[in-house]
Amino acid sequence: MLDALERILERVEEPDDALRAAVAALADEPGVSWAGIAFLDQGALVLGPAAGEPDDAQRTRVPIEFQGSRVGELWVDGAVDTWVLARFADRLSGHVLIGWDTRGETWDP
Repeated sequence: MLDALERILERVEEPDDALRAAVAALADEPGVSWAGIAFLDQGALVLGPAAGEPDDAQRTRVPIEFQGSRVGELWVDGAVDTWVLARFADRLSGHVLIGWDTRGETWDP
């Protein structure tokens, strides 16, 4: 799972495209029926890219943090290893920024 994510992040430049490809790859994992990324936008979680068939009863939520601040959550339905999901979320964190003020600096995840 983490290897697949690394390959996606190496070949896909646009953050939105990388997030869509990442949740699609995660939803294709054995035992996973659905995956999505919720962005923290003005204090509320807003679902962004998602793939698969949702099963709320089996949902695992993992926080996504960037530089010590929560920026979203990775939501996954199915049998998952939370440690692996935490690593997955950590690796995606720079792509999950919404409304961050870069103070005019170029941002490269």
